[in-house]
Amino acid sequence: MTPLPAPAEPEWFSTWFDSPYYHLLYHDRNQAEAQAFLDTLLTRLHPKPQARLLDFACGKGRHSIYLSERGYDVTGIDLSAESIAAARRHAHQHLHFAVHDMREPLPFGPFDFIFNLFTSFGYFQHESENVLALRNATAALRPGGKLVIDFLNTERTVRELVAHEQKTVNGITFQLRRHLDRDFIVKEIDFRTADSQEMHFEERVRALSRERFEEYFLLAGLRLVDVLGDYQLRPYDEASSPRMIFILKK
Repeated sequence: MTPLPAPAEPEWFSTWFDSPYYHLLYHDRNQAEAQAFLDTLLTRLHPKPQARLLDFACGKGRHSIYLSERGYDVTGIDLSAESIAAARRHAHQHLHFAVHDMREPLPFGPFDFIFNLFTSFGYFQHESENVLALRNATAALRPGGKLVIDFLNTERTVRELVAHEQKTVNGITFQLRRHLDRDFIVKEIDFRTADSQEMHFEERVRALSRERFEEYFLLAGLRLVDVLGDYQLRPYDEASSPRMIFILKK
């Protein structure tokens, strides 16, 4: 594959995810819900006790840490150096973290299971980069290994898009505006810091349909095993499911 040209300016996720305001805005993410989801997922997948797991775009490692507490050998990777620095405070012999761009081949593995959770996919400008990331994940899986991708249900999300929302955290008021920009769901984030600096960030997630994902999986050499619709792993329904969770096999 021909290398892609370097972006003319920093990609949105390389600046926003390293910002302390990202972690402030999302400080109240539901840890109990995340752990219950992982418990349900592990019951369904039943990894062997010695299984090696990869958290593919791990952020500060909340999923990795819990998977490690369940007794598995876990590696977490993320592009954000700030997030990995925070995650590494929890590292130990069976819990490892590394700064890594999923578009680059993984220097470690193989893994029995790879998890890409909480809509940590579809950020890239070029669709070929999404396929490249999936190919790298496939290469890092053992034969017969499984990849789980937890993505938003694009059809419902677009239909129910909230155009404007205001959220105040620790005295900082975030103005959140959402819209579609070609193939991307965009969230614009504007706020004023404590010292009166005007700040602007964006989040851009490609509005990927199930059909487009299936094209990616074919190109990456992955077989679709199941599509689930929520964190209780009920069947996926395009009209009503909040999530689109793919279970794939190498």
